[in-house]
Amino acid sequence: MNKKPGSAALVNAGSGTRAVWGGEQVRHPYNATQTPIVVSAAYGYDDIDVWYDVALGKAPGFIYSRMGNPTVETLEAKIRELELAESAVAFSSGMAAISSVLYTFLAHGDRVVSTKDSYGGTNKIFEEFLPRTGVSVTLCETFDHEEIEREIAKGCQLVYLETPTNPTLKVLDIQRLVAAAKRVGAVVVADNTFATPLNQNPLALGVDVVIHSATKFLSGHGDVLGGLVCGSEVLMAKVRHYREINGAALDPFSAYMIIRGMKTLVLRMRQQQRSARALAEYLCTEPLVESVNYPGLPGHPNHAVACAQMSGFGAIVSFVVSGGMDTVKVLLPRLRFAHCAGNLGAVETIYGPARTTSHVENTLEERLALGISEGLVRISVGIEDTDDLLDDLKQAFAFVRSSGNSAVLENTQLSINETCAGIAG
Repeated sequence: MNKKPGSAALVNAGSGTRAVWGGEQVRHPYNATQTPIVVSAAYGYDDIDVWYDVALGKAPGFIYSRMGNPTVETLEAKIRELELAESAVAFSSGMAAISSVLYTFLAHGDRVVSTKDSYGGTNKIFEEFLPRTGVSVTLCETFDHEEIEREIAKGCQLVYLETPTNPTLKVLDIQRLVAAAKRVGAVVVADNTFATPLNQNPLALGVDVVIHSATKFLSGHGDVLGGLVCGSEVLMAKVRHYREINGAALDPFSAYMIIRGMKTLVLRMRQQQRSARALAEYLCTEPLVESVNYPGLPGHPNHAVACAQMSGFGAIVSFVVSGGMDTVKVLLPRLRFAHCAGNLGAVETIYGPARTTSHVENTLEERLALGISEGLVRISVGIEDTDDLLDDLKQAFAFVRSSGNSAVLENTQLSINETCAGIAG
């Protein structure tokens, strides 16, 4: 029987190989080829002294599944390999991961600097929950790196970055903002959900803590919730302690589902990104579309930054239709190869307006203040054939035009030409 590769064998391995073999270089019980789902709540020891050493972390092993679980530990090892991290901690959802990291590193009297463009749930923590604990929050204009740097220079304990942002696909210059944060000794946290570890490794760019909603592209099948946090062992020990006491642990069955999904991440993203680019280019030509958001478009305001720090541009596209929600209500139900749902990263294509997906927690006034119009639609591109997705979107827009349910703004094509300038190159 061939021996499984050791962890050293993964050092120079490609991301596809690490996604398959990460965390699984040891023999499983009964010589199983797949990670077992260990559903035990507790783990027993005949030797009381050994039990005590394991409980204190002086010896390897497990005590109670809220603290650690063999299946969950395999998942943590797999994301650790993909993000090139020392350690990782799994959570019951992406929001559990985000909130736990913020509450791990922030206390009364501290200050956090972030941007106005972030996932709606994250924004709610900044706007509603952290201020209750006496944490000062400053949210800057996402495109204004100078403003972000000025606010960081005033002093803060944590800088929170989300790039590309959800759902506007804005891109932050990670290394530039990390440099500003390090000058004041702040911990830098980055949400890498949209990019995935295949397209962006924030730790390699100087970030301290990386967060993923594993519900999305990592699991890839829209059937499980999970969150993952990566970083140094010193920082992850603090995050792990918070999880142990606050209880947002990932269950072993969900961990297994995410492990299984991650093994095809490279294959899925290859097709999804190809189709995302094609849909973005088509949307640039659609008269009913006012603007298109995709970092891979040459006219994207942060295209150069995206090219410098990302190896691919992801599978999320967003666009704004003229006529606002009236147009959205006609367009989306006409699609044949798409779910209208509040999720992303699955093998099926998913469409949704921000008001019912990324920013459903926010009021209309809050969304408008964040620059999110009622006509903004997010596409999570699936693995379907590219031509089928293009034809589907084209026929849906054709139906909207023929139904007379949307008025085309006079300046629509001008804004599109600016967004998509140089697309032929």
